[in-house]
Amino acid sequence: MTSDQHAPADQRRDRITISIDAMGGDRGPSAVVAGMARSMSKNPDIGFIVHGPQETLEPLIAKRRGLADICEIRDAKDTVRMDEKPAQVLRRSKTTSMWSALTSVKKREADVCVSCGNTGALMMLSVVRLRKLSGVDRPAIAVLWPSRSEQGYNIMLDAGADIRADEHDLVKYALMGVSYARNGLGIEHPRVGLLNVGTEEHKGRPELRLAYELIEELTVSADFRFVGFVEGGDLPRDTCDVIVTDGFSGNVALKTGEGTASLIGERLREAFRYSPLSRLASVLAYTSLQRLSKKIDPRRVNGGVFLGLNGTVVKSHGSADATGVSAAIKLAYQLTQSNFSEKLAARVASAPALDQDGETGDGSE
Repeated sequence: MTSDQHAPADQRRDRITISIDAMGGDRGPSAVVAGMARSMSKNPDIGFIVHGPQETLEPLIAKRRGLADICEIRDAKDTVRMDEKPAQVLRRSKTTSMWSALTSVKKREADVCVSCGNTGALMMLSVVRLRKLSGVDRPAIAVLWPSRSEQGYNIMLDAGADIRADEHDLVKYALMGVSYARNGLGIEHPRVGLLNVGTEEHKGRPELRLAYELIEELTVSADFRFVGFVEGGDLPRDTCDVIVTDGFSGNVALKTGEGTASLIGERLREAFRYSPLSRLASVLAYTSLQRLSKKIDPRRVNGGVFLGLNGTVVKSHGSADATGVSAAIKLAYQLTQSNFSEKLAARVASAPALDQDGETGDGSE
């Protein structure tokens, strides 16, 4: 354990420290530790503060050569279960690995938190520990969606942090998505689309039409392109880089996409096993199939980013294996490298104030 792991984040220049909730995933801490080891092999300037029962984590970390040298274990006896309701978690939260992991970010001992745990509990505890950015009423979860765009992914938010979102929330989502696109994917002038049941301006709920007008007004000052309303079919297309929606629609779209990808994979494997000739075809097409598998593998784009908080939190899929955990850590690492948290806060703070009638103002009292 090195002394710089106890220093505030702005005093550690030679290492990016990731706070890991090791106990939240379906596969247990062994998959999380394996993902950490993969990340260590690719990023020599990474360090970890790992949260969970010390007697469980120590032997797992010791098995990975060199990992113990860059890890500090924070003993946390309790685990947030996947089936627990957020209200239940709150009553005993301070003894859990999730609370401990978020506390390391709050105290600036770590740059970012990564957890595979219960999404609702993680969002609730993140708000409690890190607090919302000034001007943000509802934080959002941003996910990467495989697409035909040049960067290979589009950003969609909200993916399920809150099922509600009025026009003011949707505007903030757009601004936060733009910041994520610039600092996470390196897109200088992101294209923003607002998810709706059609592309015509008269369609959709009243708050969507109001959000359309407000987002359009911000394109020059916030330096992005607004393509208007987009539909579900635009999620994997090259229509825009950031898709803005409420958490209900976003979560339904996300789970539908995951289920469809899984179904296609199963049907493809069945087709190649159908006959001796099809099995031979699968051998001949092996390289192409592997390339396709990598492009659509959800593990390689694993990690939803909680936006709108005073600190960065990356939510890994609960069923993530070592590859998935490593991908979530990679995303956390990249966002820290770009000073994402500070830039996001500046972006939200620079947004014009919105009064109750939806008009933009200069923010003065």
